[in-house]
Amino acid sequence: MSATFKSLGLSPETLGAVKRARFGTPTPIQAQAIPPALSGRDVIGCAATGTGKTAAYLLPMIERFAGERGTLGLILAPTRELVQQVAEQARFFGEPRRVLPITIIGGEDMNAQVAELKERPTLIVATPGRLVDLLGIKAVNLSHIRTLVLDEADRMLDMGFLPQINQILQALPRKHQTLLFSATLGADVARFGQRALNKPVRVEVTPSGTPAARADQHLYMVKPEEKWPLLLTLLAEDEASALVFVRTQARADKMKELLAAAGYKSAALHAGRTQAQRKQALEGFRRGQYRCLVATDLAARGLDVDDIGHVISLDIPHGPEDYVHRIGRTARAEASGRASLFALDVERRTLRDIESIIRQELPLAEVPRKSPIFRKEMEAFLAKQRDPGPPQADHGRSTRAADATPGRHARSHGKARPKGPDRQ
Repeated sequence: MSATFKSLGLSPETLGAVKRARFGTPTPIQAQAIPPALSGRDVIGCAATGTGKTAAYLLPMIERFAGERGTLGLILAPTRELVQQVAEQARFFGEPRRVLPITIIGGEDMNAQVAELKERPTLIVATPGRLVDLLGIKAVNLSHIRTLVLDEADRMLDMGFLPQINQILQALPRKHQTLLFSATLGADVARFGQRALNKPVRVEVTPSGTPAARADQHLYMVKPEEKWPLLLTLLAEDEASALVFVRTQARADKMKELLAAAGYKSAALHAGRTQAQRKQALEGFRRGQYRCLVATDLAARGLDVDDIGHVISLDIPHGPEDYVHRIGRTARAEASGRASLFALDVERRTLRDIESIIRQELPLAEVPRKSPIFRKEMEAFLAKQRDPGPPQADHGRSTRAADATPGRHARSHGKARPKGPDRQ
């Protein structure tokens, strides 16, 4: 017999909020993580992105803190966007129980955040960098925290937040509950968990590193100049929303411009955009204002958008774990979708690493080189190679394939991986 939210021990008030959220039955991570979290146990939860892990830790926290005063819960997440999305869900579920959150993120008015902290909110949802800044000026008191949540712990460690997390741990009471959630459980996460958690219940609803099984995966082996023709060909096959991953901020901006010129309303999402620009891009993509969202891995973490039809990895990710997070965007909760990965022949070693972590071979798809769209873009590229024209004329349609060329050539001209967290 499958679990129900009622059988997990939630109160009528919280069940009412669950019903208003139109949740049906608990997802596997919710069914297995909520009971031990409710009982006060430490939990390590591993599940692919989009499987309901936010509610898996929020609902127990709200139940345990209802009717109590003071700041009792701290949720750490790697990006501003994820913090805001978690806080939105916390507000929705927590309002019936008067358990309300505030957000502590970089790029916002610190004085306003200090004022909010003085109101002693029940929950703080924060990025590690800004929270440490506030600890440094003694503007935040974490001495009464009873539950710490580390959301997307693998990404926080990848981003170099371990020193900040250690500082935050030092400010917490010695005895507290820790709930750690991660899409992958690599060696770094395992070492951290052994040190920071106390006899945790391990909840692994999918093997570590396994992407959501519902995603229909395709691997395209291409030449650099074939990426742009292939992208346009795939976009023309349907009208599904598309999340396009690239490796650098500059490339994201360039691809957004090229897609817009090709007739696809697009936005860019990366750490180099302002907070207002990132919010506008996300909201526009959610509402369907943009068909395509071009993003870097760092910026897209925590992206909470339902019904993404197609995740396209125009550039292969820096690390195999990033592929897991990318593909999780298109198979959220009970949804399904398509995921396409473009790879160069020189990237086969990275492909093997990806296949090792997802524990399956990526299905090889045929590059549609006979497609009229593909042929037209390739002909334009070849014509440009034969007659490059004056340097100032490289913004026209015939240059798109060359402009979109990724991988070795772009990197050899100094387009390095974005530097670490921008004081999130």
